[in-house]
Parts: sequence; structure tokens; C-alpha cells
Amino acid sequence: MSNTQAMIVDYKESTESYRQLIDSTGEDLARPGLQDTPIRAAKAFAHLTKGYHQNLEEVVNGAVFPSTNRELVLVQNIEFYSLCEHHMLPFHGVAHVGYLPNGQVLGLSKFARIVDMFARRLQIQENLSEQIAQTIMDVTGCRGVAVVMDASHMCMMMRGVGKQHSTTRSTAMLGEYKHDNQARNEFLDAVPKRRPAF
Repeated sequence: MSNTQAMIVDYKESTESYRQLIDSTGEDLARPGLQDTPIRAAKAFAHLTKGYHQNLEEVVNGAVFPSTNRELVLVQNIEFYSLCEHHMLPFHGVAHVGYLPNGQVLGLSKFARIVDMFARRLQIQENLSEQIAQTIMDVTGCRGVAVVMDASHMCMMMRGVGKQHSTTRSTAMLGEYKHDNQARNEFLDAVPKRRPAF
């Protein structure tokens, strides 16, 4: 079954849930601006959580190729968008993924597709970093994977503590990156530096 087929959903239940949610605010669901909002919101939510319906084998699509290169490969500034599993508010940012090949390499676009597959779920950034790293390790059989993610979280910015300039950096290190300080430092030195929030 392809990813497209898996995304064919019946929006009836989620549309009704959005109708009830909007109605609970005291809004008038009959007014022109809101008449189609429940179905639009249901479709948007399905898109934002489509990672649950994706299959890793189809995402990678056989794009693992033989290579004699054993040096760092870094794919940086992969933008991602996700939903916080605690408040279902967005968080977004960039991922930097590095790995040390061990006889084979992964097609470059697949890093972005793997990031998206896990980001398009209800998440916390710390787990997201680890899921991406472990998946790339499993798919490539590489000697080590390092992932750094920088993100802004709407649950900190729009509500609660209300810190609009805060950002979060998470890391995940597997294989040689866990124990080899030289390899780890090479990766961290190559990753773009965080820009000041203000």
C-alpha cells in the first residue's frame, strides 16, 4: 500500500470533533468564515500527523548505495514542522544530520523524508532527535550517526511562560559519535552555529 493510499481517510469523526471544539468557545459555526472550518481543520490535522501512515521502506525506496567514503557526511538545515504531544501546538526548526558511512550511503533526499516522517506525528523534540538517528543507523548500517535539532516551541511562546525568543537544541549521538570525542567534535564544529534569538 502506498503512502497516498494510506492517507485516504474518512474525516467525518474528526470534523465533528472540531465542530464541537469551536462551538465550545461560544463561536457561531453558521457564520461564513467558520462554515467550512471543521473539515478544513480535520484535513490539516491529518496532514500534520501523516507520519503515522508512512512506511519507512517506502520512504527510503531502496536508495542505499555502495560507497568507499568513510568520512563525515552532513546534511544540514533540514527544516521540519511538528506538533507538541503535550499541547498539540506546533514546534518547528531545522535538523542537522551527520553520519559515518560503512560501505554504503543513503540518498540525500531521504534524510529530509525521514525527518518529516517522524516530525509529522505528535512529538517531543528529544524523542524526535533519537528516532531520526536510530532510523538512519538501522537503514545504513553506518559506524555512527549524530543529529542536532534547533526548534522554537509555540507551547512556550504562545501560552504558559510566554518566552517568544526561546529556542531548544537537542542532540542524539549513536555509534562512534557516542565514544569518539574527535568524531563528535568534528561533527559539532561542522554544524551551523545557533543564531542569537534577539
